[in-house]
Amino acid sequence: MKIAIAGAGKLGVKIAEMLTGGDHSVTVIDKSEEIINRYIAPLDVMSVVGNAKEITLLNEIGIAGYDFLIATTDRDEKNIVISSIAKKLGVPAVVARIRDPEHMDQIEFLMELFGIDSVVNPDLSVAEEINKYLVEKYTLSNGVFYAGTATMLEFVVSKIPKLIGMTTEEAERELENVRVAAISKNGKIHIPGSGEDITVDEDDYLYIVGARDHIEKFAKKVVERGKYTDIQRVMIAGGGKSGFYLAKLLEKFGASVKIIDSDKARCQYLSTHLSDALVLHGDATDANFLHEENFEDMDAFISTTGFDEENLLLALMAKQAGIEDVIAKISRDSFGDMIESVGIDMALNPVDIEASHIHRLIQGNKIITSQILQGQAEMIQIVVDDRMVLNDKTVEQLRLPEGIQIAAIQRGLEVIIPDPETVITAGDRVIILSQFSDAFDLEKLLKTKKGFFG
Repeated sequence: MKIAIAGAGKLGVKIAEMLTGGDHSVTVIDKSEEIINRYIAPLDVMSVVGNAKEITLLNEIGIAGYDFLIATTDRDEKNIVISSIAKKLGVPAVVARIRDPEHMDQIEFLMELFGIDSVVNPDLSVAEEINKYLVEKYTLSNGVFYAGTATMLEFVVSKIPKLIGMTTEEAERELENVRVAAISKNGKIHIPGSGEDITVDEDDYLYIVGARDHIEKFAKKVVERGKYTDIQRVMIAGGGKSGFYLAKLLEKFGASVKIIDSDKARCQYLSTHLSDALVLHGDATDANFLHEENFEDMDAFISTTGFDEENLLLALMAKQAGIEDVIAKISRDSFGDMIESVGIDMALNPVDIEASHIHRLIQGNKIITSQILQGQAEMIQIVVDDRMVLNDKTVEQLRLPEGIQIAAIQRGLEVIIPDPETVITAGDRVIILSQFSDAFDLEKLLKTKKGFFG
């Protein structure tokens, strides 16, 4: 596939890195030669210094022959215009990053008017993942995810005390006929595999995959009914777009929301655009200020400021205050170890989440089911055809990295929990667990064998 990316910011670079693992010819366009040289030149992609709004430039690179254009510049208006021009010049599918709430309120009209096929919004996606975690937990979601006959279940380890202290491999043998596909430990998702064996602790969450009937029977033992009725009090630090979207979602659910921002003008905006949330002008890192606002009485605390370090600090303060659910927006993969040491419940990277959405758009009908796990990993189900590199290979021959695991194979009505010698064949429905940080390797796994086209 030929794919053009307009804008070499964090999202544009992430998408380019991911796509170099697959069967794609990628071109990245950015006005800054310095950014192109620093972030794009080291990648195996074509780079163009220039303005993607210029029709002459797009014609020079033969944009009409591309399959996708993805506009990820720093401004919504630019992305809308670039996408619209590319569509008029013959690109079959155009994707625009659009973030502003004012645009999202009329997004269907804008998409139809400008010929935009898909929209990605990192801030809204983060808010939706956080809202889903909080609301589904407090409304007794059973944590069961269906992918045909194969099914995945999420549960807290304390529901099965005999698993505490076991390794993930031992837990898998104890549970029988399932695969421990992932484990969430102190807010960080791990995917066992390639020799990695993780000790299971009481507060960890396990994600197990198996046949539907077996998992549904198991779910009856571990899903607790009636523990929660609703979520009452939520505090959000950071009134930017992510915080704003989240406050609106929680308002709709019926939670009492306090949202803090240090910028007075932003607070005025929030006050006029949120119906019921209490908007507070202040410094969220000021312990005295938080105490005055009954910080310790919150059911959940979410830090969505523009600074990772501040979000981690606030999350640590919230955990030390005994708040049950603590979530942070973190944009740097390098902070993974710090996330686990802080012990927060969930950490989300908006760039990773949105790159995953774009990956699913590009793969099209290759991916027939997907489910995001705590904003850090995803379960996908694919149907193998004889053109894929997966076909006619054993699991061992695929040499999967630590962050990717083949959890189950559905062959007809049978669900197979694969071992290293299991051969994947055309027609199999394969469930793959992958961390977002391993998007490049996942793309390699979905490649077509050389010599096949289509």
